[in-house]
Amino acid sequence: MSNPSLLILAGDGIGPEVMAEVKKIIAWYGDKRALRFEISDDLVGGCAYDAHGTPLTDETMAKAQAADAVLLGAVGGPKYDNLDFSVKPERGLLRLRKEMDLYANLRPAQCFDALADFSSLKKDVVAGLDIMIVRELTSGVYFGEPRGIFTEGNERVGINTQRYTESEIARVARSAFELARKRGNKVCSMEKANVMESGILWREVVQKVHDEEYHDVQLSHMYADAGAMQLTRWPKQFDVIVTDNLFGDLLSDLAAMLTGSLGMLPSASLGAPMANGRPKALYEPVHGSAPDIAGQGKANPIACILSFAMALRYSFDQGAEADRLEKAVEKVLADGLRTADLMGPEGGSPVSTSAMGDAVIAALDASL
Repeated sequence: MSNPSLLILAGDGIGPEVMAEVKKIIAWYGDKRALRFEISDDLVGGCAYDAHGTPLTDETMAKAQAADAVLLGAVGGPKYDNLDFSVKPERGLLRLRKEMDLYANLRPAQCFDALADFSSLKKDVVAGLDIMIVRELTSGVYFGEPRGIFTEGNERVGINTQRYTESEIARVARSAFELARKRGNKVCSMEKANVMESGILWREVVQKVHDEEYHDVQLSHMYADAGAMQLTRWPKQFDVIVTDNLFGDLLSDLAAMLTGSLGMLPSASLGAPMANGRPKALYEPVHGSAPDIAGQGKANPIACILSFAMALRYSFDQGAEADRLEKAVEKVLADGLRTADLMGPEGGSPVSTSAMGDAVIAALDASL
C-alpha cells in the first residue's frame, strides 16, 4: 500500500520559511512514528506568475486534484499589486478552492493559556477559548455573477452578486453539524436574513437540514453583525459557527484576533470525498505572506504547523498524532518561547522561525 500523497505549495513571502519548519516535522513523523508521505512541491501565487505568467498552472492544478491533501503557505505581496486582476496571486488560491470544490472552510479559534494576555480582550473572556468557524468557501458574493466594473451613463459602477443555491447551503450546514457532534454539539448559523434574500434562504435551509437530519444538535440563528458583536463580548458562548463566504471571511479574522495573534491560526478547506474516502482538502495558515519580514527569520511557523495537524486529523485519520503535535506546540508556548509577533510586555524567550520549529520537534521527542 503506497504512502498518502501531500502536495506542498509554499507560495510567497514567508510561505517558504514557515513551510520549511513543517517539512522538518513531516520528516520527524516519518522517522519516529513510521508515518510517511509522498511529498511533491510546486508553485502558486506570485512565484508561479514570475515563473509561468500565471498564478497557478494547469499542471499544478492537476497535481492538486490528484493529491490526498494540499498544504499551502501564503500568496501575494505588494510586488504584484498592479497586475491585472485575472493574474493576481490570490487568483491561484481561489482557483484551487473552486476547482477542487472545497466548500467547507474550517477555521478554529483557540486561545492557548500561555497567550491569553495577548488578546485585546480581558483574559477571563478569552482564556480557554475553543470555537470553530465553518465558512462556505466556493459560492456567495466572491463567485456570483454578474460581477465586474461597468459604465452606466457618465459613471462607473462595481457589481458583485450574492448568490446561493439550496444545495450549496445544505452541504456546508451538514459539515458544521457533523463537527458539532464531535465537539460541544452546538451550532450558531449567521447571516443577514433581515435585509438579504440570500440570508432568508440560508436560514430556512440550515433550519431544514437541522430538523430533518441533526435534531440532536442545538441550533441557533443570529444576524452576522450581531454575531460580530457577541464574539467580542463573550466568545465562549459559541461552539461551531456556520456562515457564508463573505461573513465567514470577516468573522474568522475577527475571531483570530481574539486569540492574540493571526500568526497562530490554521485552517482546513474540505470538499466531497474522493474514491479513497478522504475528502479533497487544502490546509493553510490564516495569516498572509508578510513580505515585510520575509527572509529575516522572524515569521511564526505555528499556524502552518497546526495546519499540518489539521491534515493529520481530517485527511489521514491520525487524530492521536494531531493531538500529539498540538500538545507539542502548547508546551513550547508554555515554556515561554516566542517569535517576534508573540513578544509582549511580559517577555519571553525570543526565537527565530527555525528555532521555533526545532523546539516543537524537541517537544515531540519528549512526548514519546
